[in-house]
Amino acid sequence: MKLQRVLNYAQFLMKDFVEAGDVVVDATAGNGYDTALLAELVGESGHVYAFDVQEQAVEATKRRLNELNLAMRCDVILDGHEQVASYVKEPIKAAVFNLGYLPGADHSIVTKPSTTVAAIEAIIKQLVIGGVIILVIYHGHEGGKEERNQVIDYVSSLPQKKINVLRYEFINQKNDPPFIIALEKIKAYPNE
Repeated sequence: MKLQRVLNYAQFLMKDFVEAGDVVVDATAGNGYDTALLAELVGESGHVYAFDVQEQAVEATKRRLNELNLAMRCDVILDGHEQVASYVKEPIKAAVFNLGYLPGADHSIVTKPSTTVAAIEAIIKQLVIGGVIILVIYHGHEGGKEERNQVIDYVSSLPQKKINVLRYEFINQKNDPPFIIALEKIKAYPNE
């Protein structure tokens, strides 16, 4: 066995936690790669809610899902991930975030600390016990370090008896390499 690259590890976590019939969230649809993987994992009986604030990302995700014949398992929503509770009414098994900007698009449009933390908070409330939130944190762009720091501060404050918080990263790589924070809900939280 060898250490997995960050994106491979994120996919490994998705495959490990998500099963047929689950309701899951892709909080940053982007080009639709994670949405498509999640749609495969939830099967015909599950559902994916994918969010993005950019029309370009929503269209790219819909295109990918149509090409793979997975569109019927997904709602692709042009809205911020902090609005998750307005769209998702069922318990959530897993959520994935890729923080930063959409590759190949306007790099000035990035995820923001306040909306990211609000989205994490909202998803935790709907997350089933045994569910996971996977955050792939790209922080080498303008505003990226501020978002990284606020997310780390927030998840570090979560009660350890209710949420396991993992950080997975290669610490000897240069140029702000991405890393993962994974949150596993182990007990009801908060006030459920």
